[in-house]
Amino acid sequence: MPINWFPGHMNATRQAIKDRVKAGLDVVIELLDARLPGSSSNPLLASLTTGRPSLKVLNKQDLADPLITGEWLAHYNAQPHTRAIPLDAGERSPARALIAACRELAPGRGDLHKPLRVLICGIPNVGKSTLINTLVGKRAAKTGDEPGITKTEQKIVLENGFYLFDTPGMLWPRIAIEQSGYHLAASGAIGRNAFDEEEVALELIAVLKRRYPDRLKERYGLTDLGEDDAILEAIGVKRGAKVRGGAVQMHKAAEALLMDFRQSLLGRITLETPVEMTAWHQAAAEAEARKAAQREAEKAADKARRSGRRAESSGDA
Repeated sequence: MPINWFPGHMNATRQAIKDRVKAGLDVVIELLDARLPGSSSNPLLASLTTGRPSLKVLNKQDLADPLITGEWLAHYNAQPHTRAIPLDAGERSPARALIAACRELAPGRGDLHKPLRVLICGIPNVGKSTLINTLVGKRAAKTGDEPGITKTEQKIVLENGFYLFDTPGMLWPRIAIEQSGYHLAASGAIGRNAFDEEEVALELIAVLKRRYPDRLKERYGLTDLGEDDAILEAIGVKRGAKVRGGAVQMHKAAEALLMDFRQSLLGRITLETPVEMTAWHQAAAEAEARKAAQREAEKAADKARRSGRRAESSGDA
């Protein structure tokens, strides 16, 4: 699914991260959505902060499947210079664990002479502002349920010798993995004008059928699960998404399903595993390599045609 959403302030965020790295940075906190950890991990951020220790925070863990969250924690903790912890941004005690984790990643820093400089990043609507407010105990950052609330970098002193730099939520210009596009859209990380809600809802149904079929049946009173579009239509009937004459408004049915997922009314759900994400990355890389090879072949063919025309012109002369 093509995603066309990269507002101008995200370019500003990218530059702000570059400037922060140049000015000095000890740890990067990347806030991930525990329901889609791989899809919510920003490859652009990784390229901008290469070489810095990373703390992966699986936020909204109370909405995610705990077993799969365990798989993701093991996956990230096995990576060098990386730690991963689960978190519910609204709970103060787990949030304070961030400070301890950052100190472990950057030993020797964290006093007034050598302050610990931490950058916190995340995709839009992942709960970063709520987490920061929890950390400082007051409303330090704007919050909301729409992506793109934070617009400028903020410097926050969490405690003596610990500086937290907050940046606006940032996506990346092109989402290469199709499944990630669907998962990000389903979670609410992408502005609703950038995708087709019915298409996203059908992809969500496909995941739920495979991994959580009983949740679908229980929530919408279904006795069996048939084709994905038939399930979406049944959801529309259950939720009263009809027009005069009894026809189901599929768009309204899609909105209802996506809202139920975002509000965790279907239970604790995770859309992807580390194994799946690794396979998607590999498939995307192979597809990109094929496209690059095709482009090179087309360039070579075009060059050969131009060379042939020049040779013909020389012969005619």
